[in-house]
Amino acid sequence: MTFFYGVSRYLFIDLALGVVLSIFASYIFAMTVVPLYCAHFIHIEDIEEEIERDSEKKPVSQSLFKRFLGRFNERFHKLLDRYEHWVTRALLRPGRTVALIIGGIAIVLVGIFPFVGTAYFPRTDPGQFVINVKAPSGSRLEVSNQYIARVERDIREVIAPDDLGMVVSNIGITPDLSAVYTSNSAMDTAFVQVSLKEDHSVGSYEYMRRVRRKLSEDLPELTTYFQAGGLVDSVINLGLPAPIDVQVRGNDLNGAFEIASDLARQIRSQKGVSSVLIPQDLLYPGLQLNIDRERASLIGLSPKQVVDNVITALTSNGMIAPSYWIDPKTGNNYMLTVQYFDKQIQNMSMEDFKQIPLRAASISNYTPLQSVADVKSINTPTEVDHYQLQRVIDIYVMPSTEALGGVNRDVNRLVSHLQLPENIRVRVLGSVVGMQESFKRFAIGLLLAIVLVYLILMAQFTSFIDPLIILMAIPPGLAGVVLTLWLTHSTFNIMSLMGLIMMTGIVVSNSILIVEFARQLRKEEFSLQDALVRACKIRLRPILMTSLATLLGMLPMALGLETGSEQYAPLARAVIGGLAVSVVVTVFLVPAVYLMIHGKEEQNREEQSA
Repeated sequence: MTFFYGVSRYLFIDLALGVVLSIFASYIFAMTVVPLYCAHFIHIEDIEEEIERDSEKKPVSQSLFKRFLGRFNERFHKLLDRYEHWVTRALLRPGRTVALIIGGIAIVLVGIFPFVGTAYFPRTDPGQFVINVKAPSGSRLEVSNQYIARVERDIREVIAPDDLGMVVSNIGITPDLSAVYTSNSAMDTAFVQVSLKEDHSVGSYEYMRRVRRKLSEDLPELTTYFQAGGLVDSVINLGLPAPIDVQVRGNDLNGAFEIASDLARQIRSQKGVSSVLIPQDLLYPGLQLNIDRERASLIGLSPKQVVDNVITALTSNGMIAPSYWIDPKTGNNYMLTVQYFDKQIQNMSMEDFKQIPLRAASISNYTPLQSVADVKSINTPTEVDHYQLQRVIDIYVMPSTEALGGVNRDVNRLVSHLQLPENIRVRVLGSVVGMQESFKRFAIGLLLAIVLVYLILMAQFTSFIDPLIILMAIPPGLAGVVLTLWLTHSTFNIMSLMGLIMMTGIVVSNSILIVEFARQLRKEEFSLQDALVRACKIRLRPILMTSLATLLGMLPMALGLETGSEQYAPLARAVIGGLAVSVVVTVFLVPAVYLMIHGKEEQNREEQSA
């Protein structure tokens, strides 16, 4: 786990440490306390008394549990006899058995693996979502308010009243410190937060899909972007509103915005993409003041003072010349601001704007703004973002499902085919970068884990071949993981990869039971095939016991019935699928491979002895 990258590393280091410590404690318990309990509680009946009781046919009363245990053992012995028959047939032609099993594993891995998506973390239902709304550029605040009212009405029509908690809308922006706490960048932007009740019957992502379709039908002129409002997504995306952020970098904002708009149009048409948003807007109407410094100096004003007079008239002087009044009774501070009253600002024309009075300390009369400045209408950017000192235009891409791998491949393919000017660069960022790096680190960690297991087994068995035979239990487990994730519509993510590591350790221990016991029987002068058949038959019970205990323990987690449990469901599904398939296949594959390898050695020894 130390090879993981980013957020995943800090989330799973404690889990890995807990597993290591628990297994270590279990080992100490198994080597000390378990033998004591066995000696005290397990009693073996005297065989002579049992034979005498059977011959005399004396009825012995048994408890319900003993009767159940007797029937279970009777049926289990029948299962063992059938297994012995099938494993004997499989060992008659070990090469064909190995070829069939390996061929089936290859078909599953090659045929199904491409259809299993990849994601960073499993998608959980946060019980809420956020809609970023952009009205037509330059819309007044009153128009934006009307649009958001219609958006809220559509939300209440789509979401059932029993599921809807509350709807909170934030419209526009004010030029003060409150702008820090909102994602809005202009009067034509807004975001709507929708909260569902705790026991909502329909998931958040399904409601997002329904609301998105409703808004596209009723309000096609609006640009909407949906994102889950969960804390997990915010942490994984490192604060970004999307897992994929395509940044178009360049000092030429107009050129970068044109490239970003064309790229966003292509991304929207890709399969698996639900929402695309460019937060920046370069067409917002604005006013440019070209101040004549000579005229302004004649009335005793600097260009800064001219701008301050305009801002004071339109917004207030709170941010320019704050003055406070302290209530003598309560001690509360109050900021005193002065500005035009709202009705006058709302009905202000361009001529009224040019007549804004400018006052200097040395002159008693006022001077209109148009006397010292030329006012011109222009288009301005609503926001200018930077990344590492470079100006960027962001394209936020939200996939329709939790699978990021396919969408990321499509986005990178589109980016690679772009014809870019020399001064513009395009780069893909977001949590998808952390996902790719984590997967690379995981591959290194898994390879290292297998190598360490091989080295330990090599030292224990004093052989280079037997540990490789034991590791043959891993490929069936991988095929089981792929098959189970595909059937359950899950993805390869950090959780399922954690389950893959846990599954690897369990299936290797099952394979060790067969190989180790077969080696002991060979030392007792059993033939190779008889040793393998007896080892498989005797060791089938502990293999099934450990495997079934793990499968039953993981089943509640795999179902994901509780709120938020879907985050850990892929881990349990990977363990269940890999372990179930590996147990069924390993009890035939491992003895067949063992016979193929060591059968030639035994044949050579017989020829030499002959």
